[in-house]
Amino acid sequence: MCLINFQFQNHPKYKLVVAANRDEFYGRPTKPAYFWDDEPLLLAGKDLQQGGTWLGITKTGKFAALTNFRDPSKPETGKISRGALVRDFLAGTQSPIDFLTALEPADYTGFNLLIVDADRLFYYSNLQGEILEITPGTYGLSNHLLDTPWPKVVRGKRNLGEYLSSSKEVSLDALFAILADSEEASDSDLPHTGIGLEFERKLSAMFIKTPDYGTRSASVVLISHDGSVTFAERTFEKGDFNGEQIFNFNII
Repeated sequence: MCLINFQFQNHPKYKLVVAANRDEFYGRPTKPAYFWDDEPLLLAGKDLQQGGTWLGITKTGKFAALTNFRDPSKPETGKISRGALVRDFLAGTQSPIDFLTALEPADYTGFNLLIVDADRLFYYSNLQGEILEITPGTYGLSNHLLDTPWPKVVRGKRNLGEYLSSSKEVSLDALFAILADSEEASDSDLPHTGIGLEFERKLSAMFIKTPDYGTRSASVVLISHDGSVTFAERTFEKGDFNGEQIFNFNII
């Protein structure tokens, strides 16, 4: 997952609204969102290469999502797959604080993790090393720390906040439209993360399409104050729409 726009405890109907894009190499095998056979309460896509996931929710109301911290100078060899973090929290029984406290940060390359249980949302990055409880508001997260003002983080956060402030009823199509923004930032606004100017331009868009890498899926998650959940996912094949599925259930 490379862009997570979200609003927490700031809407009359929804406790949590998430609009997120997962960017990945096209060749990495992936299964779209489903209720896992070995974890029937867990709804998430699956990375078929490492067995983890980037975003998911359970029927008991636990939610987690992950982005990588972009630092090409850090090797990934010998590290645990970051997708295991989302999978392990959602499949386990630990509270967010217990789960985050028990982590060994050096076991993973850089990551950002959002986890929700009941009415509390926490953020943790192993580059920052501090567990933060999120207060009501609208936020953006990409491949740096929470609310780092990269152009697509600023734009996504602004567009989500403006839409939700004017809409008591939330449209899935409107949230997916926010995620479909393929505008690239101007060179003067680009971050410098060590990947070269041309790739920085491509990755500055909320929706990414390059010959080998891009947005593979877009996810919208709505958790209402009364415990109803909508989980919608659109998948893409080299930038082209490939399918949509929508799940609705009540938290048990």
